[in-house]
Amino acid sequence: MTDRAKIYFLGSGTIAVPVLRAVAAAPELELTGVGTQLDRPAGRNRKPTPTPVGAAAFELGIEPDRVASVNAPEFLAKLRAQAPDIILVVSFGQLLRAGLLELPPKGCVNIHASLLPRYRGASPITQCILNRDVETGVCFMAMERGLDTGAVYQTIPVPLDHSEYAAELEFKLGVIAAEATSGILCSICRGELLPEPQDSVQATVCTKIRKADGQVRWTESCYELDAMVRAYCPWPGAFATVRTSKGVESVTLIRVNHRRDLSGRPGELLRADKHGLVVACGKGAIEILELAPPGRRSMPAVAYLNGLRGELPEFLPQ
Repeated sequence: MTDRAKIYFLGSGTIAVPVLRAVAAAPELELTGVGTQLDRPAGRNRKPTPTPVGAAAFELGIEPDRVASVNAPEFLAKLRAQAPDIILVVSFGQLLRAGLLELPPKGCVNIHASLLPRYRGASPITQCILNRDVETGVCFMAMERGLDTGAVYQTIPVPLDHSEYAAELEFKLGVIAAEATSGILCSICRGELLPEPQDSVQATVCTKIRKADGQVRWTESCYELDAMVRAYCPWPGAFATVRTSKGVESVTLIRVNHRRDLSGRPGELLRADKHGLVVACGKGAIEILELAPPGRRSMPAVAYLNGLRGELPEFLPQ
């Protein structure tokens, strides 16, 4: 290792952006390059758009490598020429095979958004909100061929108060990880920080989120539906099927309150007035404060009701 630890950064998602900026700014680290997923079509015009990490790299004056396959021989050759001490991986989105995992002398280090071995896999932030956990955190992990099974260098717990939305929590965890990244990477390079194996008996695995997961089921409790709205923001959104004289459509619930003081048949409309919409659940009720009709921006529930001109929506069971 030279005086400055040489780091190659692989990342794509929002959580990785604060970490990238911290690595680029750290005087004790040398950022040798940034790799990210390919630009993806976005918006109504389907214009190719860089990942959050790609956009952040441009802001830092860095031309990112847009990597179609992180395990391709030509990409591995490029990395060998840069000779990084560590490859740092944060929300990248591709699996790393043995050739890449074994390339840097100090290994590949992943920042994972959970308290491993809990929530190995693709959706730890969503799952901790859905399950109404009292805490989550970030782990700095030595990567190996298994799915988030590597030994852990450092764990940083973060308390939860059951008001978090997924997008906000993702960025918060990224900021917390960023504050610790430089010190941890330098300690790894100096051999001062050794990883501890995970207890696989305690492991849980979370899968990739699907669009269908966002479908609201009114038989769930008000607490579960409140958590669902927050966990699936911004994607796929918690969406309910509604019937009006205009037909059947799905509306996305943006902001809700759980009401344990009210009850009724699941899906029954209990109130529709200037304060919002209240719909009964399997246990309690949900007060809908803000929603988004299909193809439109979010709006107060009162504005949605006004658009129906006195008609009451019917929330269909699923």
